[in-house]
Amino acid sequence: MGFKPVVLWTDALIYILLAAFIWLGIYVSRKEDLRASWRQICSRPMAMVALVILLAYIGVGLVDSVHFRRKLPAAEPGAESTHKQTAQYAPEVISLLDVMTDRLRKSVERTYSAPLATHSYAKETIEMPDGTQGRAFPRLKYGGAHLTDPERQWSDDVTITVVRGGLIGFAAALGLDAIVFFVLSQRRRIGAGAMAQSVLRGKTETAWRATLGTITFLIVMSAMAFSLSFHYHLLGTDKVGQDVFYLSLKAIRTGLVIGTVTTLVMLPFAVLLGIAAGYFRGWVDDIIQYVYTTLSSVPGVLLIAAAVLILQVYMDQHADAFTSVTQRADIRLLFLCVILGITGWIGLCRLLRGETLKLREMDYVQAATALGVGSWRIIIRHILPNVMHIVLISVVLDFSGLVLAEAVLSYVGVGVDPAMISWGNMINSARMEMAREPIVWWSLVAAFIFMFGLVLSANLFSDAVRDALDPRLRGRA
Repeated sequence: MGFKPVVLWTDALIYILLAAFIWLGIYVSRKEDLRASWRQICSRPMAMVALVILLAYIGVGLVDSVHFRRKLPAAEPGAESTHKQTAQYAPEVISLLDVMTDRLRKSVERTYSAPLATHSYAKETIEMPDGTQGRAFPRLKYGGAHLTDPERQWSDDVTITVVRGGLIGFAAALGLDAIVFFVLSQRRRIGAGAMAQSVLRGKTETAWRATLGTITFLIVMSAMAFSLSFHYHLLGTDKVGQDVFYLSLKAIRTGLVIGTVTTLVMLPFAVLLGIAAGYFRGWVDDIIQYVYTTLSSVPGVLLIAAAVLILQVYMDQHADAFTSVTQRADIRLLFLCVILGITGWIGLCRLLRGETLKLREMDYVQAATALGVGSWRIIIRHILPNVMHIVLISVVLDFSGLVLAEAVLSYVGVGVDPAMISWGNMINSARMEMAREPIVWWSLVAAFIFMFGLVLSANLFSDAVRDALDPRLRGRA
């Protein structure tokens, strides 16, 4: 085998979450009431647009979560055939996304270059054609290297590349749309043409027009982007010459891990303690209030900074325990998620406590209590479904806040490891670039656009989920 699989801690958690979502999908498909709620979600065009964008982000994150080491070539011919020779693997841990974007990863310039540029962004002392030394903008090593006369060929080459990539993407999208039309027509037992007309006119129960339109748009834009990135740096390069488009794609996994793993840590504390405090009251409520009041009195940033610095000291003293820079950065990312989860459940816990105090006095809860129904059965059947809309809203808001908080923590030096690519580290490095003359704006803009797309799509989709799953709003949409 030409590679050795490597499973990081965050990779394992992502696989567990993926398995949980698959199980949840199977469970929902077997419950008619839940299927009805999800049919309501699927009928909303904006929700399906947001879902497609979210799935695109998740797909990139999953591809970037398959890590391995490449096998090194044998030292001597025929060495692999001997039993004494053990396979040697490269120390660098790479992901499947790194393989797919190998050219972007290895196309490193000397320093800054603007998006789609053919020359460096800053003047350097170079040797002129006549042999003299002078200050000029040197040609990039990779960006536009195929052009012999960039000043005259650049505009035509960029236009042709964009059109060619767009046509390839549009053809691929049309093929996918045709497959979807055929599958839907077979399920409904009508002609593919009639099915296509129903979809294009928006007369289907599921918002297929918005869904397929978004998929087509993403495929076309991705095809054009990768066509341009094959010859140019689409979003420019940073201070050390790394491709910003590649960095933006790699940062998607970090953002998803920060949001999902932290939420996974936070939810059990918030839901269990918040509902228990509101329902049981008395000494249970007093203890839980004492715990979260004590935690909230400690500044969160200081607590996170102290925990991260303690971990950093431990990692420095036990450097031999970490076999690669990637594993070291992954441990720090996981520890950061745990700390953020432990310190971030207080707000949701307070909300759930207050809502449970109100629901506890409702007639249907009082009736269930009078009939002798157990407390935990009442909580699961009556309390929990009626607070899920608060949980969903808080989770999405916290997810958005956590993605943004990572940038703030990276700014003060207690965020993810500097060796890990993240939007926070990109923004942190861009703050110095904004003070340059001329200004270097593309790193900040790229991180903002990718972060904005993830946060906005998550908010829009959660709004539709909340409307469908909230018992008090069910059926109104």
